[in-house]
Amino acid sequence: MILGDLGAEVIKVERPGSGDDTRSWGPPFIGSESVYFLSVNRNKKSVAVDLKHPKGVQVIMELAGLCDVFLENFLPGKLDQLGLGFKHLSRENPRLIYCSISGYGQTGPQSRRPGYDSIASAVSGMMHITGPEGGEPVRPGVAMTDLATGLYAHGAVMAALLQRHKTGTGVHIDCNLLSAQVSCLSHIAANYLNAGKEARRWGTAHESIVPYQGFKTKDSHIVVAAGNDKQFTKVCQVLDLMELTEEQGYKTNQLRVQHRRPLLHTLSQRFLEEKTADWLRRFEGSGVPVGPINSIQEVFLDPQVKHNELIQEMNHPTAGRISVPGPAVRFSHFDASGPMPPPLIGQHTVQVLRDTLSYSDDVIKTLLESGAVSQNEVS
Repeated sequence: MILGDLGAEVIKVERPGSGDDTRSWGPPFIGSESVYFLSVNRNKKSVAVDLKHPKGVQVIMELAGLCDVFLENFLPGKLDQLGLGFKHLSRENPRLIYCSISGYGQTGPQSRRPGYDSIASAVSGMMHITGPEGGEPVRPGVAMTDLATGLYAHGAVMAALLQRHKTGTGVHIDCNLLSAQVSCLSHIAANYLNAGKEARRWGTAHESIVPYQGFKTKDSHIVVAAGNDKQFTKVCQVLDLMELTEEQGYKTNQLRVQHRRPLLHTLSQRFLEEKTADWLRRFEGSGVPVGPINSIQEVFLDPQVKHNELIQEMNHPTAGRISVPGPAVRFSHFDASGPMPPPLIGQHTVQVLRDTLSYSDDVIKTLLESGAVSQNEVS
């Protein structure tokens, strides 16, 4: 989807009939369309192709011969059995960037296992470090492992395209959920690898920085992040607790980490005395990073979210007017065309066969009648 946002022509290959699994993920639905599917499939054309049909496989082979990038998320080895693996397609198109996205990688003892976000989040240790202090492991509220893998894949594809510009040849990219999430463990992983320190759950708090967490206020919650000693002093000024800066146990961050419980108790009691909005006003201009814990409704009422144009609206052929989160990045001298709504299953099959592969009407008719491809009747 990010590549589509940047102007790439993206052709999504789906099975005829049910299509992408996420089309059935709901509620909520808008009409018959899954809102989950709508949220992550803008700027894509959909072709419905039966890969169990020899003619369907041939269609994909011909598309791969013309495309710059081929992304797939089958179990490793499955497309090789169909003659659509990297070694097959790169013979026909040596410039092809072939990106495989799997659960565990293309090789190794677990490579044949299917992978979903929640499983990779568990296996990678992400769930182990997520949740309330002393509580049970928690799945992050959105599919962070899927999202991280997609971002890694996007960067890898862009790098491969630059490399191809230099060498003239394509490459096979192995991108997987497990590797993406383990790499995102960042300092948590480094703590273990270098100091042998096992991680634990901290809720909104930070293991190595104090105060750096959420606090309950008179009416909701606020997050305060004092990343250095100067910011801690500013926090104390705003809270009218300057006496804390004189206590030896709070002079440095390392000492505050060691004495976190009494310090956090004092801060927590103070934050309870006023409302979040009042605290935000008091912190304004202090140089201390603070923010409310917003509901989703509050997120999209936020003036900065509106200014950053993070709501994209478009007209869908069956769902009508829809809104989805927009791209996170803007460019000073590049403005992508308006978003194309998420496709219906097979909405663009005939268009792609005719305009991209230059198939004649007779050939397209034969493919449709054979069941190798299908075209959505709405389009």
